[in-house]
Amino acid sequence: MSEPSSSAASSHPPRRRVVLVTGKSGAGMSTALKALEDLGHEAVDNLPLALVGPLLDQSTGTDRPIAIGIDSRTRDFTIDTLLARLQEARERSDLDARLLYIDCDFEILLRRYTETRRRHPLAVDRPVADGIRAETTLLRPLMDHADLVIDTSLLTIHDLRRVLAGHFALESQPQLSVFVMSFSYRRGLPREADMVFDVRFLANPHWDPDLRPLTGLDASVQRAIESDDGLHSFFAALTGLLEPLLPRYTQEGKSYLTIAIGCSGGKHRSVFVAERLAAWLRDRQGRVGLLHRDLPQGAGG
Repeated sequence: MSEPSSSAASSHPPRRRVVLVTGKSGAGMSTALKALEDLGHEAVDNLPLALVGPLLDQSTGTDRPIAIGIDSRTRDFTIDTLLARLQEARERSDLDARLLYIDCDFEILLRRYTETRRRHPLAVDRPVADGIRAETTLLRPLMDHADLVIDTSLLTIHDLRRVLAGHFALESQPQLSVFVMSFSYRRGLPREADMVFDVRFLANPHWDPDLRPLTGLDASVQRAIESDDGLHSFFAALTGLLEPLLPRYTQEGKSYLTIAIGCSGGKHRSVFVAERLAAWLRDRQGRVGLLHRDLPQGAGG
């Protein structure tokens, strides 16, 4: 049997994007929905599951992408019902349905509720911690079915919006966005990272009293790291690995790739290598973002 021609394939109308947004209360679902709305999606929050099918059957005339917030507060919410609605949407040829799960660590959620003095929806008359534990247990099966899990534990609102823009920006021609971040191993791995590289083998400027207060953005620190012969072979190997992978990610339809570079304090070596890698990527990729997660704002020069 012959393959359909590209012209025939292109005659099919594009599928309407549907993003079901779920996750833990207090993890950032409302922020995610607002960010998706800003990206061009029609956003509907806390929709009863019985109305998901009828909503998707409606035509807007423009078939605008839609984001639907569904969580443990939702009337008629059960895991089985949500997964059934998701499967129904995924089986439709006119829809591109995805499940987005917003996650967060227990201690950070507890602090957020304590600071805002809000009640947890599953613990109205009990301690907030009980509600967080109950919801974590309730929602755990959803993570296995999610197309994307975003952990907001160490993300600012700006960071969350940036991650969502990378995955869900509306474009006629898909293009891979690459995001490079430096981080400190002491503060934990960035959970949103697709690839993590450890540069703690490089000579550490922290042990030079003159360089210790500076960062990888400062010229004297950069010169010190450059003098380590291990840097050049590592960077050549790193770029040699990435160069053939980037077009393959694009071919597979991946829209967003996060590369994390870590060192002990997230201040010197990882910052310098992340800066250099981002510059290398911009020469080849175009859409490249950069963040120094654990570098104090305003640091460096």
